[in-house]
Amino acid sequence: MRPQLVIVGAGPRGTGLLERIAANAPELYAGTGLDIHLVDPHPPGGGRIWRQAQSPLLWMNSRAEDVTMFTDETVTMDGPVRKGPTLHEWAGLHGATFADRRLQGRYLRWVYERALADLPEGVTVHHHPRRALRISGPREGRQQVWLEGHPRPLLADLVILALGHLDAELHADQAELAAHAHEHGLVHLPPDFTADTDLSPLRPGEPVLVRGFGLAFVDLMVLLTEGRGGRYEGDAYVPSGREPVLYVGSRRGVPYHSKIGYDWTGDRPPLPRFFGPAEVEELLARPAGFDFRRDVWPLVEKELGFAHYHRLFTAHPERTAMALADFEEKYAAAAGPAETRALVTAAVPDPADRLDLTALDHPLQGMRYASHEAFQDGLRAYVEDDLNRRHDHSYSADLGVFLGLLSVYGQIVRLGGAGSWWHGFFSYLASGPPGPRLRQMLALSRAGLLRFVGADMSVTAEDGVFRATSPTVPGFRVEARALVEARLPAPTVGRARDDLLRDLHADGAAETPEGLLRVDPGDGRVLDGAGRPHPRRFALGPYTDARTPGAFTRPHTGGPAFRQNDATARSVLGFLRSLAGRAAA
Repeated sequence: MRPQLVIVGAGPRGTGLLERIAANAPELYAGTGLDIHLVDPHPPGGGRIWRQAQSPLLWMNSRAEDVTMFTDETVTMDGPVRKGPTLHEWAGLHGATFADRRLQGRYLRWVYERALADLPEGVTVHHHPRRALRISGPREGRQQVWLEGHPRPLLADLVILALGHLDAELHADQAELAAHAHEHGLVHLPPDFTADTDLSPLRPGEPVLVRGFGLAFVDLMVLLTEGRGGRYEGDAYVPSGREPVLYVGSRRGVPYHSKIGYDWTGDRPPLPRFFGPAEVEELLARPAGFDFRRDVWPLVEKELGFAHYHRLFTAHPERTAMALADFEEKYAAAAGPAETRALVTAAVPDPADRLDLTALDHPLQGMRYASHEAFQDGLRAYVEDDLNRRHDHSYSADLGVFLGLLSVYGQIVRLGGAGSWWHGFFSYLASGPPGPRLRQMLALSRAGLLRFVGADMSVTAEDGVFRATSPTVPGFRVEARALVEARLPAPTVGRARDDLLRDLHADGAAETPEGLLRVDPGDGRVLDGAGRPHPRRFALGPYTDARTPGAFTRPHTGGPAFRQNDATARSVLGFLRSLAGRAAA
């Protein structure tokens, strides 16, 4: 019987796996038949999030030249490099373009079809446009993958879960708010992929409370403004009259930082320097384990600081007061944060040129405004300053930090992840919206359709309404009959609405304290409570503790997702080749 491989999820991750299987098969699986079953109710390539059937107003969050599905020489892996075009090369776009998601969906479909064409003869792919409901089967035997609306399971020698963003059950506080909404005829829209959310209950002219100031909010903002017929004329927004009034707040109270709007010139920081493979191996070898905040974060701070100051000293030496070699020697020898701060104060005269990660993470901490209107002015000034800095090459040390973040994330993946705080911090600094989106926020704010609530936004449900407050503006509160949770559902195993992962956990798969699925950082095999890898089940994606940064890879940055895909593909092909050999004997 021909070996059978089932991949659940045919979006970018499933497509990337297929590309790596095609790249490695000539070496590891040539001349042997194989059936690959892709299970996804959405079209292969784009999957749910990047499907072509969505609003053309929704953009990619990366420049077209920074999006690739193909490996290069910077990826540390055992398989062969198979180069291919970036999105901008494939589509003939200017590299700085922020393409719409439908175009990205077409690119992903092309990558998928190219991977199919690259598979060796005898390897056949079957797409099943259904949801996978559960997986059963013994550890050492064939698995059964049960599909929605299908009486018999798919039989699989190996199963790979390549799921993307998952729907989730509500947290307790969200459930209370939803119950209040149901009782009083209010609107409560829970965390969701915004393109799938029914926004029709949000009525024109009425206030809407929004919790979340990241990328999900940007999509919501677009669909409720331009999506309802409004338009931008220069720096002004011309309303259609169908827009609600959005009152937005979050833990930080500010939007994610703008994408950097200039290109790199000159030498890159030599990374990794203070947090690389040697440090990862030392942490993994500790018998008592390690704590992220105590043991890992100091290394992250040191690495990001090194990236920042290396760029500042090499590109903008006139703004420093010490020779680079002297600074780097003293920086490496500094025993702790106090010594490092003293060194930086002496070597970098302007505070605007110093890296303060705590201040970046909490920009409104301790700030108080006398009135709601004063805060609107203050936050608009904050956004304008961020836009100016992120588009000014004289602050290119910020781009050094961005490269440092990518390097650090690659090492953290090797550690088995670091939880949701680190992922959120990374996204806030390195994966914010395109500059034009922040300019649109400013225009909507000036038009009175977007109102900023502040940091540590608190929402309560009482007296038949929702109320929002923030310590940023003492005494201010706003009432509304609609609340939107503008964020993606948390990717946890225990709260996944999809029974597939919950049943996997019930069957022995382990989860982290934050609810992520534990996997072997080497090849993605699912781990049980004793740390044993399952011989027949693999998992890759944001719901695992080996999650990687962003949906796509920037060229020439090492690509942790590519490394994972390659390792999984090679492990799978080696297992199936051995299986086929035993069957033929």
